Amino acid sequence: MADMEKYAMPMKTIPQAMELRNLILQNFEKALLTKEIEDQQGLMDFVVVGGGPTGIETAGALGELKKHVLPRDYPELHIDKMQIHIIEKRDRLMNTMSQAASEKTAEFLKRFDVNIWLNTSISSYDGKTLILSNGKKIISYAVIWTAGVKGALIPGIKEDVILHESRYRVDGFNRIEGYENIFAIGDAAAMITKERPNGHPMLAPVAVQQGEHMARNLVNLIHQRKLIPFAYCDLGMMSTVGRNRALVDLKFLKFQGILAWFIWMFLHLMLLVGFRNRLVVFVNWAWNYFSYDRGIRLILRFFPK
Repeated sequence: MADMEKYAMPMKTIPQAMELRNLILQNFEKALLTKEIEDQQGLMDFVVVGGGPTGIETAGALGELKKHVLPRDYPELHIDKMQIHIIEKRDRLMNTMSQAASEKTAEFLKRFDVNIWLNTSISSYDGKTLILSNGKKIISYAVIWTAGVKGALIPGIKEDVILHESRYRVDGFNRIEGYENIFAIGDAAAMITKERPNGHPMLAPVAVQQGEHMARNLVNLIHQRKLIPFAYCDLGMMSTVGRNRALVDLKFLKFQGILAWFIWMFLHLMLLVGFRNRLVVFVNWAWNYFSYDRGIRLILRFFPK
């Protein structure tokens, strides 16, 4: 949608995350000065589009800001009136995880007073008024787009192999159907099987494994050896919704809550490169946990809407 691309705020890169922080703080500064009730409410209300891992983490972070940070920073505003909405076009949040994880996600978000709209999509957005597919209108100056990505299409590939989300239908070797020497991996590939009718999830572990597998098959092609079919090793999924709230789906074990949150933190801490980086992040996390703070709140530059 062109209007969403123009007015909504994406959050896929570090610069975009910084711009989002600028926008949030900028809106609350404006809310302090405006006298129009509708504009003030619109500046304090946030809409998150997409009920996947990024969307629920964003909504949870906004919920924590509402409960623990913003009332101290903006005592002149009625922060209790701040509304947070999350919109998902499917029938449940965290569709790529188990049903139990989806239900627990909704429970966690409701504790933050997040309004959840399922089976709902966006009809239009003009930078102020968001119209949903069910006809509801939401006034918000901050709509955050986390609804996923599309594959990058290449001109010249036959259109009949292009599926939903701009993904190419590929065979078991990640070869685009109908071609002998054109391959696709990651978000651009949809390997349709009986077990995975929608292809593999558009996640980094899938792309990493397909990339490593593709490298081995390219060597096999060079040496005219038989190609090896791709088999995804699903190590499970995890996501966080906020303080003491996380989800872990392993192959034979699924759980949610504070234990899942500690496991999520430990794993992400260990994935950092270098002992110093891990120590600095751990100290920052510990400080934020006990102080209920979110670090420096500095508007680095004006974010134009």
